[in-house]
Amino acid sequence: MLTSEQLAAFRSTLLEMKRDIEDRLKQNDHFGLVRSHAHDAVGELASYDNHPADEATELYEREKDLALDEHTEREFREIERALAAIADGTYGTCRICGQPIPYERLEALPTTLYCRQHSPDQTVSQQRPLEEGVLMPPFGKFDFDDRDESVAYDAEDAWQEVARYGTSDTPSDLGKNVDYYGEVYAESEENVGYVEDLENFAAVDLYGKNVNVYPTREHELLENQLDDEGIMSNIGDLPAYEKDPYTSEDSYRRYDERPSQQNFGETNP
Repeated sequence: MLTSEQLAAFRSTLLEMKRDIEDRLKQNDHFGLVRSHAHDAVGELASYDNHPADEATELYEREKDLALDEHTEREFREIERALAAIADGTYGTCRICGQPIPYERLEALPTTLYCRQHSPDQTVSQQRPLEEGVLMPPFGKFDFDDRDESVAYDAEDAWQEVARYGTSDTPSDLGKNVDYYGEVYAESEENVGYVEDLENFAAVDLYGKNVNVYPTREHELLENQLDDEGIMSNIGDLPAYEKDPYTSEDSYRRYDERPSQQNFGETNP
């Protein structure tokens, strides 16, 4: 059991904690919740002329104030209950089992009225914020890249469209070389409007209609790759009867030695 000196010391500690909370709530107007609206707390007459991002920041700060105020009010009620227990002589005894609460526990948590085994705060909530279902993993449930044969416009595509207008990233953040700052964003090298690099400068479309050929960087890279490997296409593999004439050095030499003009259909003398 606690001695009278120990009870007096705990009572003094609880009263000091109570006065501290009262002073804080008086100075900050219950974390600004006395005012009617979040913009009123920062001196705004209305939200009409504010940027939506600024409004979102104010909303976040308002939600934080609500949580802090709720936590402080709960701590204040626990202090009052502990003081009432000292007054009626039940302080230091667990309300569930009636066993004495260890002095070390009371010293660490003066507001407690329960022993460790019967503390109501032992249960850890398994409820998660609703935002996690949207934001986690990256792009949440709106990233369709992992789905088979999915070419849908998803959240990642939307982010890439926005990132083209500028982000806070620098070339050092990406770990790759870029030609200009317009490419300083994640997956800037990803094709837009087509899948294979070849499709960006192909001479005809899927239906055989002529389209313009654009001398892009991808075009130059592909041409260099084809020249280095001595092939005509890097998409699949050509049959032997088509591949051999273009890959052997003899065929290159024969092609270069041909006359620049030939009259097909006529017999040479």
